[in-house]
Amino acid sequence: MTRIGIFGSRGRMGAAIATVIPMLGATYAGGADVGDDSAALAGASDVLVDFSSPTALGEHLTAARLAGTPILIGTTGLDGSHQAMVDDAAREIAIIQAANTSLGINFLAAMVEQAAARLGNDWDVEVVEMHHRHKVDAPSGTALLLAQAAANGRGKSLPELSRFDRFDSTDPREPGTIGFASLRGGSVAGDHMVVLAGEGERIELGHRAESREIFARGAVKAALWLAGKSAGRYSMADVLGL
Repeated sequence: MTRIGIFGSRGRMGAAIATVIPMLGATYAGGADVGDDSAALAGASDVLVDFSSPTALGEHLTAARLAGTPILIGTTGLDGSHQAMVDDAAREIAIIQAANTSLGINFLAAMVEQAAARLGNDWDVEVVEMHHRHKVDAPSGTALLLAQAAANGRGKSLPELSRFDRFDSTDPREPGTIGFASLRGGSVAGDHMVVLAGEGERIELGHRAESREIFARGAVKAALWLAGKSAGRYSMADVLGL
């Protein structure tokens, strides 16, 4: 059976993934957290999943490269320097970087891209998300993933189209732009909705996470798919065959 190791095993997602691994016919190779031996875990695993923190990413990628072990990166809040590290590591090992490992969310992203491509710039796009009170990044990585899908559908980059703050603005909405609303409170696992609003009608494409287990199941399925793959960058869309 495929041996899956977890970086960030004591966190919420790490613990959920450890529980799901045997349910999906794999073996839990163990976990590594702050102060643990990352290299030893990488060497004992057929594939790794990382749901730790941006500050630990460099160490984990180094361990994965030295062992030649594929890795799924689910950590969000990464900046340009982190992306460069991932790109560099993907020359030697197989990597999936996923802002959200829910299979449903990734299928939703494909629908959003198609809708944005077919409906055109006269349909306004707004991304609304809500998470539990402990989530620190806003917009969520998933909201950015969905917005990127809309931007892809319009043949543009997200930095060109994204508008994160309208506070104190007196200008009308710019055609073709993508707006965001981030809500935080309670214990919400994750709600996302993409609103495409046209003249006299609107489409709402959404997803509600009812438990953290859906992300854990998606992560394990993606890890099983990634095991044994050649070096390069892959995505959850590849896992779904989209």
